Amino acid sequence: MTGAGPGPAGAPPGGDAPDPTGPGPTERLTPDELRTLFLFAELDDDQLVWLAERGRVVEYPAGAVVHTEGEPASCFYVLLDGTIAMSRRVQGGGGELELFRSDYRGAYTGSFNAWLVDIGEPQIYMSTTRAVTDVRFLELPATDIGWAVKNWFPMAAHLMVGAATQGRQASATIERHERLVALGTVTAGLTHELNNPATAVVRATASLRERLYGWYAELGALAESGIDSRQLGAVAKVVRDAVTKRSSAPQLSPLDTSDREDELAGWLDGHGVADGWDVAPTLVAAGLRVDDLATLVDLLGPKAFPAAVGSLVYALEADALVHEVTEAAGRITGLLASAKQYTQMDRAPLQEVDVHDGIDATLTMLGHKLGDVRVVRDYDRSLPALTAYPAELNQVWTNLVDNALDAMDGEGTLTIRTAPAAEGDHCVLVE
Repeated sequence: MTGAGPGPAGAPPGGDAPDPTGPGPTERLTPDELRTLFLFAELDDDQLVWLAERGRVVEYPAGAVVHTEGEPASCFYVLLDGTIAMSRRVQGGGGELELFRSDYRGAYTGSFNAWLVDIGEPQIYMSTTRAVTDVRFLELPATDIGWAVKNWFPMAAHLMVGAATQGRQASATIERHERLVALGTVTAGLTHELNNPATAVVRATASLRERLYGWYAELGALAESGIDSRQLGAVAKVVRDAVTKRSSAPQLSPLDTSDREDELAGWLDGHGVADGWDVAPTLVAAGLRVDDLATLVDLLGPKAFPAAVGSLVYALEADALVHEVTEAAGRITGLLASAKQYTQMDRAPLQEVDVHDGIDATLTMLGHKLGDVRVVRDYDRSLPALTAYPAELNQVWTNLVDNALDAMDGEGTLTIRTAPAAEGDHCVLVE
């Protein structure tokens, strides 16, 4: 697009640009029309004439991409009619994040920093702009708008260069600090919560190894006792049945448990089982009684019976330890899932979310700070999913819960309630 007349001394020539509306006469704004836009309201008549000669009106249909982040920034756009949305890509596979949208006449987008070309800054579009509705823009070549800013407002241009370079450095420093603070919050909570199940796994696996070695010894004693294959099969069946039933054994009162342990320990001592008082609790916890073991005495005889009982006890203890490891590993998996939910790692920033998932993940991450505080979750599970930015919401929950815990000084009841909001179907109340 070539300027229609001479401009201020030293003005750069314009350049033709593709017309998004297709071939046709170029529509331009008059200087008086330009003056109605807040960006140009204070320009003098010559400056308005110069811009009017270089700017043209372009139109984009709803859904069209006006410019794309990362591409060379060739144009500066001023919104005349319609609604636009600006977005940026999120690093690390986070998708695209909408920054804002506007229908304000005079809102601008495109080559914001055309005036930075003299300091060697690459001129690219810093965001992607889309037409939400049919839109009309005043389009100006980036070279022209950059020249105008630097030559019409030299002091302001110098100030903006300083603000841009220092502002980027300050923003980068602040962003790094904020990321480190957020990482510290997640790491502190996760480390504290992972410590107990991880310690349980280490302790249980060490004990499991001891039980397995003991089991091998009892199996060797059984083999040396001279029992035949039929008798060994009967022992294996008793062990298998006892292990299978252990998890569903009835819960006894402390008094009933003590009575059964006393009865079984005395009976075991009378049948040659050393340390009957030590093994009776394991057998009773699995739901076994004297009658269940008496059949083994009749089948194996007094010589092999103690080894059979030892094998049974070690098998039950090993199974209990495997169950403990499984539960601890499940707890670790759940904590990692909560951390992923909290940080929204590998997920698009804008999602359909259930606010309760984020609140629960936040409580997990802050579990080390709860202390003696009782948490009441008064959730309305019928609430619909919302289109929102869950990572940002999780930061809101973090701040609210953290502030509440500070005010409670380590004791009391923290109630988190969700309910429909009065504003409409697409809003929820969290308090």
